[in-house]
Amino acid sequence: QVALVESGGGSVQAGGSLRLSCAASGYRISAKYLAWFRQYPGKEREGVAAISHGSGDFPRYTDSVKGRFTISRDNAKNILYLQMNDLKPDDTAMYYCAAGTSWYPSPLDSRTYDYWGKGTQVTVSS
Repeated sequence: QVALVESGGGSVQAGGSLRLSCAASGYRISAKYLAWFRQYPGKEREGVAAISHGSGDFPRYTDSVKGRFTISRDNAKNILYLQMNDLKPDDTAMYYCAAGTSWYPSPLDSRTYDYWGKGTQVTVSS
């Protein structure tokens, strides 16, 4: 059974940091393309960051988080991370991790991914 479970969300003040984790079971993440998405109420899921299979070279980020968020993977622990620094109120959303077998059609497109977690809420206050 393939499963992804996010954790690490919470409430912080603007300028603070959080680290999200996504624990995978049922497969090895080293073979997968992985990503973090977020969703605002009433909106479509937005790709935040993506990382390739294997060693995770060539990460991709949406413009609004570049320089603030870092995606990484620990293949030995089978965990995906998202380090979020200098958080802003606009980062408030439900965050989801996702896994897929390729980057088609594109790394930050939700159609790319086959497996999804249930999400963890991030709330940033001003």
